[in-house]
Amino acid sequence: MYRHALVIGKFYPPHAGHHHLVRSAAEVAERVTVVVMASAAESIPLADRVSWMRDTHAVDETVTVTGVVCDAPMDLDSQPVWAAQVACMRAAVRRVTAVPVDAVVSSEKYGDELAQWFSATHVSVDPARVTHPVSGTDCRADLPARWDDLAAPARAGLTTRIVVLGAESTGTTTVSRALAERLRGRGGVWARTGWVSEYGRQATVDKLDHLRRERPDASMDDLVWTGDDFAHIAAEQTRLEEAAARAGSPVLICDTDAFATTVWERRYLGEFAGHAVAPERRALYLLTDHDGVPFVQDGIRDGEHLRADMTRWFEDALTATDRSWVLLTGTLDERVQLAERVVDQVLRVNTTFADPL
Repeated sequence: MYRHALVIGKFYPPHAGHHHLVRSAAEVAERVTVVVMASAAESIPLADRVSWMRDTHAVDETVTVTGVVCDAPMDLDSQPVWAAQVACMRAAVRRVTAVPVDAVVSSEKYGDELAQWFSATHVSVDPARVTHPVSGTDCRADLPARWDDLAAPARAGLTTRIVVLGAESTGTTTVSRALAERLRGRGGVWARTGWVSEYGRQATVDKLDHLRRERPDASMDDLVWTGDDFAHIAAEQTRLEEAAARAGSPVLICDTDAFATTVWERRYLGEFAGHAVAPERRALYLLTDHDGVPFVQDGIRDGEHLRADMTRWFEDALTATDRSWVLLTGTLDERVQLAERVVDQVLRVNTTFADPL
């Protein structure tokens, strides 16, 4: 057993081969430091890669993950470049431990020389990539084809999230379900495209049922909403979304999200009260217009007279928070067709990565 093993990588993105390397290091060393090295040229933020690696290796108690931004060029024949790269590595290691590195674990040909810079032993792991024949280059070149080579945290982070939201009885559920079915019909990895239902609706039904156990004649007008209600709905909506993102395809369709809950909180409690919290993550929003959609009262909806105001509130809230959104109008088929075009457009962007240095 070595005392302290070092694993270096871009993890751009982290994949099964990377995780095999880290776990192999944990088998030969008492402690392992993983240094994620990113450059300004790359399009996955360092913080995301560190977070995904930490989440994936949370069960590996001897593994510590840290990161550093390094914009030194790549040149294995230049000693000054080696010195610049290693300086960043050493600084990253010092952030988490003072224990000297005595083993460098890698699958790269340059592993021997890197180990010499640390006066350590090089432990080579599967240099031919037989156990996991995948590379970061492969993943960046065709992310959907390599989707199953990613661990759940990276999949969740790289999933393109499409949120359908809108006023009551404007077709958010119908459109989002139809969109998910169209994507599943493409087959392959897309067959696992997830659809996340609106938890707030179920919470409303449960709240009304609970009240009717005490007052059988109670109606929606008798419900009293609190900040805690909206905080719970937003948190549960986010939990359901995150679970689906970890298990689905490269795109996830959501019938509302925690951000929409903040707008509904305004509807029931006045100005944005801040109890419902929306996570900071990238999504594209499809807003279903109320115009041209007949209102259907299902027993828990407020009424048609509020729909125009709610549509404007969503437009204003989406714009004020710099969220990307597209208004869906026309017939159901026209709305779904536009939604599918938007998904394909954003997928092309989200699955294209900048070249590393």
